[in-house]
Amino acid sequence: MRKLFYIPIIHTSEDLGSHLAEAKKEYIAKYGFSKWHDHIEVVGKFWRGLQIVLLAMNYTNVKLYQDSLPVCGRELEIVETLAHDGNINYQILLELVKKGATVMGSEDPKLLIEERNRIIKNDVAGTANIYDDLIEQRDSYIAHRIDTTLKDGEIGFLFMGALHKVAEKLPHDIQILSFPELENSPKEKD
Repeated sequence: MRKLFYIPIIHTSEDLGSHLAEAKKEYIAKYGFSKWHDHIEVVGKFWRGLQIVLLAMNYTNVKLYQDSLPVCGRELEIVETLAHDGNINYQILLELVKKGATVMGSEDPKLLIEERNRIIKNDVAGTANIYDDLIEQRDSYIAHRIDTTLKDGEIGFLFMGALHKVAEKLPHDIQILSFPELENSPKEKD
């Protein structure tokens, strides 16, 4: 039996990179500074809580799959760089690697570049159907990647953004567990 913990990710302000100033300005204009501060605090609490739960587990035979992490042969280097840059999602991944988990490239680099180019061109809003098709292609690729790399008896952790529907595309022999079920998982013994 193969198990996959599906962990929804909430993007932090660090994830926005060069788009942070614009996103912050728009959010504050729409909801106010107080709501921006509340949002940042809630996102931080989510990641700290997830970190506590995840770091208490045993990581023998665990594979990590991450939204937007390309299959490229340099996956661990990317995780280390983004963790060093302050991205808590990648800091957690790096801690899990230190505990024995294996980082797996999850995405087709060509599809990621295509999505990035559309975002840069600001075509996302005007081409919703194409964008949806692109996300579906990405999800199919991720599901296939998990199916071909997660072996019997192994456990996977899939960190994915809310737009994705990877779980719907996975084969039925992969048991999918969600984040709340993680909290009841066996803890590592001291």
